[in-house]
Amino acid sequence: MDLLQVELSAIEKKLINRWQKGFPLTPHPFALVADELGLGEQDVLDMLTSLQRRGVLSRVGAVVRPNSVAASSLVAMAVPAERLAEVAAIVGAHREVNHNYEREDKLNLWFVVTAPDACELDALLARIEQESGLETHKLPLQRAYHIDLGFGI
Repeated sequence: MDLLQVELSAIEKKLINRWQKGFPLTPHPFALVADELGLGEQDVLDMLTSLQRRGVLSRVGAVVRPNSVAASSLVAMAVPAERLAEVAAIVGAHREVNHNYEREDKLNLWFVVTAPDACELDALLARIEQESGLETHKLPLQRAYHIDLGFGI
């Protein structure tokens, strides 16, 4: 997906840029977002759904410290180059996978996965192994880094 080729309206850009941080933690957060944008709550929900369908957004949700609320892991796989797109699609099809990306190494497909607990995380990785026919490698957290994930459009 080349975001430079995706047509975004001014209000879509405002929604994306404004709410990457500081999302309201209230019973009806999308109503507050809608009020600020001068829209209805359903309009905001529809817009977010459209942005996800178009591949502009991969997910809408909180980012929390690893393993503080649920189980999570950085995972790597050694994928033959000719299967990289296929296996990336298999991995990315699971809603528990936040993102996946190619690296230049023997372990060339990396992804972050989150599950309610360690047993479910391991079960998901077993499914990915079964679906892809390839082994997954959980990479233990050795040092935490804070990466600002906000991107301006």
